[in-house]
Amino acid sequence: MKIATAEIMKKLDRRAIAEYGIPGLVLMENAARGTVNAMFRHFPQLLKKRVGLLAGRGNNGGDAFAIARYLLNRGVDCQVYLLAAKEEVKGDAAANLEILRRMEGEISEIRNLEELEAHKGKISGRDILVDGIFGTGLNAPVQGFFRGIIEFVNSLDRPVVSVDIPSGLDADSGQVLGACIQAHLTVTFGLAKRGQLVQPGVQYCGKLVIVDISLPKSSIETETIKDYLMEGAEFLSLLPSRNPSAHKGDFGHLLVLSGSPGKTGAAAMVCEAALRVGTGLITLGIPESLNPILEVKLIEAMTEPLPETKDHTLGLAAYSRITELCSRKNALAIGPGLSLHPETIQLIQRIVRSHELPTVIDADGLSALAGKKGLIRRSRGSLILTPHPGEMARLLDAPVKEIQQNRVQVARKFAQDNGVILVLKGARSIVGSPEGDIFINPMGNPGMASGGMGDVLTGMVGGFLAQGFPPLEAAKLGVYLHGLVGDFVAHQRGERGMAATDLIRETPRVLRALARGENQIDDFSFPLGMEISY
Repeated sequence: MKIATAEIMKKLDRRAIAEYGIPGLVLMENAARGTVNAMFRHFPQLLKKRVGLLAGRGNNGGDAFAIARYLLNRGVDCQVYLLAAKEEVKGDAAANLEILRRMEGEISEIRNLEELEAHKGKISGRDILVDGIFGTGLNAPVQGFFRGIIEFVNSLDRPVVSVDIPSGLDADSGQVLGACIQAHLTVTFGLAKRGQLVQPGVQYCGKLVIVDISLPKSSIETETIKDYLMEGAEFLSLLPSRNPSAHKGDFGHLLVLSGSPGKTGAAAMVCEAALRVGTGLITLGIPESLNPILEVKLIEAMTEPLPETKDHTLGLAAYSRITELCSRKNALAIGPGLSLHPETIQLIQRIVRSHELPTVIDADGLSALAGKKGLIRRSRGSLILTPHPGEMARLLDAPVKEIQQNRVQVARKFAQDNGVILVLKGARSIVGSPEGDIFINPMGNPGMASGGMGDVLTGMVGGFLAQGFPPLEAAKLGVYLHGLVGDFVAHQRGERGMAATDLIRETPRVLRALARGENQIDDFSFPLGMEISY
């Protein structure tokens, strides 16, 4: 699903008005009607509730005036609090304010902190509050009077519905601009905004619903949009039924290079995860002294003992045998638990430089590439890099805080500059393509913040690569499925104590539901797409 920045939404609105002749008042009317419909679905007892609407002087306030009209017409007790003088309201917003006045809607002006103090009791008496203070155009920190209003609203134990975007949230980055409304429901217009789908913006939006305000489909299709939300429905065509006469060779052979003393579990989890996404054959290349351990841990996967260093990590002498193995494989997974032994690092760098197999690299494999952008760019095979923020910081030699504050920009630029697919892991993992497209994953939960989860993801992505999925689709499907299975496990057992092996066990069941286009597994349901209100 396409998602927008503030600038793109401004262009789409402008084009709808100027090129297609749709009056701004019509767009505002559609936004209000869709918001009220969403409110009635979200609050079944809305007719019995007292609603307070906080309206700024701009178009976001105009939406709030129109929403108040619809609520009044449907018999809802509502009161508008205009956070400006009436004469400051202009354009379409002023037209809706005047209609509301003629309908004898209750409108109170609150223009400063002193007047806010006088109205706090009345606002507190409302059951539901509607936030129509700021829209997507906000680009400076909220201060003074408006900060006081936002902090007061957040202090109340009341559900809040934000109009288009929670006031104070940066529509592009998802960062808080000084202070931000904590919404329970956000009804956004036309397209979801990028800042609503990444952290920390996700936390401020509550449930997000998109309202179709009649922006012409052709204008959205012709607009240059590079950001997308991953949805389950898009993967249905990638997971067809298998041919009844198929054999294991039809589903690819993955070579895994993983493991070192104390980290044989990482190697095992990569292989088991690859198996559970349907890979036909898996061979694990392991330091020769660790082979007996992995032969016990792994049953379905084959192991290949390889020359090692004196510290029992993969050594440079393993390169020629790895080259022979690669000649009969479909994809390569490198990194989990390999160690940072200098000779092992040299081996990883040599493999990346010379081999053409589509490859997913994680963990120690990424650390071996830190400061080696030239090597990454010159790789002969398609690369999928899957760093967490700390590994991304090492790749870029930048602070983790800088990475986390600019996740979308970092992922996009690195993928484009280096010609790789980048999976920036974390809450709302991001997949960046060499063409500059960004895909945000809405699945996953805090229970997945435990050891081994990255190893499972590496196995899933590597498994899809081995089965012949194009690298970008393998990365997207692996990331989405990984988060979805994590959500299923959390629903079954709770987030606390979730283990990576829990995901491995449940993967076939969730993958089957996804392949069938089902969004229900027992009493667990998940969306195949965003909720859209008309």
